[in-house]
Amino acid sequence: MSQGNTPDDAFWDQFWCETYTSVQDVFALVPAAEIRALREESPSNLATLCYKAMDKLVQGASSGVQTEKERQIVLNCTRLLTRILPYIFEDPDWRGFFWSTVPGASQEEEEDQCRPLAESLLLSIADLLFCPDFTVNSHDKSASDSARDFQSIDSCEFIWEAGVGFAQSPAANYIHDQNRTELLKLLLTCFSEAIYLPPSSEKKSLNPWVTFFASSENRHALPLFTSLLNVVCAYDPVGMGFPYNHLLFSDQRALQALDTSAANAPISGPENLFVNYLSRIHREEDFSFILKGVSSLLNNPLLQTYLPHSTKKIQFHQELLVLFWKLCDINKKFLFFVLKSSNVLEILVPILFYLNESRMDHSKLGLVHLGVFILLLLSGERNFGVRLNKPYTLRVPMDVPVFTGTHADLLIVIFHKLMTCGHQRLQPLFDCLLTIIVNISPYLKSLSMVAASKLLHLLEAFSTPWFLFSSPQNNHLVFFLLEVCNNIIQYQFDGNSKLVYSIIRKRTIFHQLANLPCDAVSINNALQKMKKKRPELSRTSSTDTQSSDVFKQDVPPEQGTFKASLEAMPGIDKITEKSQVCADGTLMSVSRSVAPQTTEGGANAATFDCRIALSWKSKLPLQTIMRLLQVLVPQVEKICIDKGLTDETEILQFLQHGTLVGLLPVPHPILIRKYQANTGTTAWFHTYMWGVIYLRNVDPPIWYDTDIRLFEIQRT
Repeated sequence: MSQGNTPDDAFWDQFWCETYTSVQDVFALVPAAEIRALREESPSNLATLCYKAMDKLVQGASSGVQTEKERQIVLNCTRLLTRILPYIFEDPDWRGFFWSTVPGASQEEEEDQCRPLAESLLLSIADLLFCPDFTVNSHDKSASDSARDFQSIDSCEFIWEAGVGFAQSPAANYIHDQNRTELLKLLLTCFSEAIYLPPSSEKKSLNPWVTFFASSENRHALPLFTSLLNVVCAYDPVGMGFPYNHLLFSDQRALQALDTSAANAPISGPENLFVNYLSRIHREEDFSFILKGVSSLLNNPLLQTYLPHSTKKIQFHQELLVLFWKLCDINKKFLFFVLKSSNVLEILVPILFYLNESRMDHSKLGLVHLGVFILLLLSGERNFGVRLNKPYTLRVPMDVPVFTGTHADLLIVIFHKLMTCGHQRLQPLFDCLLTIIVNISPYLKSLSMVAASKLLHLLEAFSTPWFLFSSPQNNHLVFFLLEVCNNIIQYQFDGNSKLVYSIIRKRTIFHQLANLPCDAVSINNALQKMKKKRPELSRTSSTDTQSSDVFKQDVPPEQGTFKASLEAMPGIDKITEKSQVCADGTLMSVSRSVAPQTTEGGANAATFDCRIALSWKSKLPLQTIMRLLQVLVPQVEKICIDKGLTDETEILQFLQHGTLVGLLPVPHPILIRKYQANTGTTAWFHTYMWGVIYLRNVDPPIWYDTDIRLFEIQRT
C-alpha cells in the first residue's frame, strides 16, 4: 500500500509524529466540525489523510514496532482513524470509500496491495494485536530476528491470558494492555458502520467489516477469540482482597474485550469463525473456567462490605449477560453444563437482582428484556426447574418481602414486582415472564406462602372482566397462570399445601372465571369501566399492598443514556416452540395452532369480541382446579367448624397430609415452551448491543454527536 516518500510527507507526518499523550488529546485537537468541513470542502485531503494513516499501520504490521518513535506513530494513527471513521460512515456517499483500493495501484503489484482499504486496515489491526514488544511479550529474540519473523509468528503462542486453550498466564504488562485497548477501540469503530444504517437496512445485509474480520482471511481469529474470552473470564476486580485496591487498577482491559466480542457475535453461521469457535468449546475444564468467571463478575455488584466503596464494583454486567446469552444459545453443551449443577443459581440471582433494580427505569428496559430472554432460554430445560428447588439463603440487597423459601420463590416474587411495580413499557414482556413460570412449574416441590400469594394476586388481577375484554391477547395471561396451578396440582401436589391453601382462600376467582359473562352487554359494561381506570390493571388492584400512585412514578433515565428505541419484540408464540414431555422424559414437538383473527374498533367490535370471548372461555383449563375445590373446600370448612380452627398453620398441616389420588382428572401432558431464535430477536439484540457499546465508549466519545440511525440518543 505504501506509495513511497513524496514531497508533502512532512506535512502529513505532523499528524502522527507529534507526541500526543492519549487518545483524548487527538479527539480534542481534531474537532468534529473540522472533520466534516474537510469531508465536504476538501474530500481529496480527507482521503489522503486516511491513506497515509493506514499506510503507517500497514508498515507497522509488516515489520513490527521496534522503536518508541514507531510505537508513537502507530498509536497516533490508530487514534486518528478512530476519530475520523464515524464521520466517514455517517455520510452515505463516503461509506464505500474503505472498500475501494489505493489509487494508482498497478496490476503488477502484489495481491495484498490491491486489497480494499477496509481489508488492509482490519488485517493490520489483527497483526498489531499480536505484535511482540508492542501488544504481547516477546520471546527473547533479537530485534533483527523479531522484525524478520514477525509475519511468520504463530500468534497462538501469544494468547493474552491463560484459560481456554492456553495454560500459561503471561506476565502482566500495563503498556501492552493500553496498546491493545487503543487497537480494539479502532476495531470497534470499524465494526460500527452498522449504527449509521436504519434497522430496516441492517436486516437486509451483513456487516462487511465483521464478515471479513471473522473469516478465514484473518489468521489471528482463533488466538484473538481465545484472548478476548480468557481476559474476561480471568478478570478479578477484587484482586488480592485488600480494601480499596481497585483504585490502583482499571477494568478497561476486560470491558474492551467484552465489547469487541459482542460486536463479533451477531453474524452467525460457519463463516463467522468467532461464532464457530464459541460453538466448539467442549472441555469441562473450559466450561468451568468460563462459568466461574462470568458468575463471579455478575455477582460482584451484589457484594456487601463493612467499609464503604472498599470493593471494586464492575459496571459491565450488560455485556456479560450478552456474552452468557450467546454462550448458551450457540453452545448447547455449555448450556447443559450450566444446568447440571446448582451453579446456574449463581447466574440466576444476579439476573433477578438486575431485573428488580431496573424495573422502573426507562433507560434500563433493554437490560430487563435481556435478563428475561436468558431466563426463558434456561426455563426450556427441565434441569433449570429442578435446580430452583434449592433453598434461597443468600441475602442480596433487594427490596423484596422477607420469606423463607427457594430460588423459585425468589423468581416468582421478582416477576410479580416486574408486572405490578414495573415501568408500563414492560407490559409486552408479561407473556414471556409467565411462560418462564409455566415452564418451571411442573418441577417446583414447595412454594412459599409469599410466592403462592403473588401468583394468586396476578390471577385475580388479570381475570377481571374489563382487563380480559380490553385486548384480544389479555386472556393468554389467565391461561398461563391456570396452567401453572394445574401443573403444580397434578405433578407436585404433596409439597405445595401453601399454594393449595391460597387457591382455596381465593376460590371466588375461579368461580367467577367459570361464570364469566360473555354477552355483548356485559362486555360493553366491562369496557366502560376500563375507561375510568388506568390501563395497567395489575398495578391498581386493591389486593396489592402498593398504592396505584407508586406505579405512576417512572424513574428518569440516568445522565448520558440513550433513548431505548429498540426493535419491537415478536409475540411469545413467535419466539417459542411447544414441546410435550413424554413418559421417558424426552420432548416431542407440538404443532402450532392457528390463532383466531381479531379486529379492532368498529360498530361490530362488541359482537366480534363476544364470539372471541366465548371461544377462549370454553377452553379455560379449570377442570382440575374446580375438582380440587369441590373435594377440599368442604373438608376444610368441616375441620374449621369441628375443631374451631382460626389459625392457618393448622389448616396447612391438614392439607399437607391430604391426598387427591384418584380424585383429579387424568394428568395432562407437560408442555414446555422452548426459546427459538428468530429474526425479530436477532434484530432486537443487534440494536441493544450497539446501544450498550455506544454508552460504554464515552471516554473518548467515539460516536458522540454523529448521525446515528440505528437508535435514538437521549441528550441529558
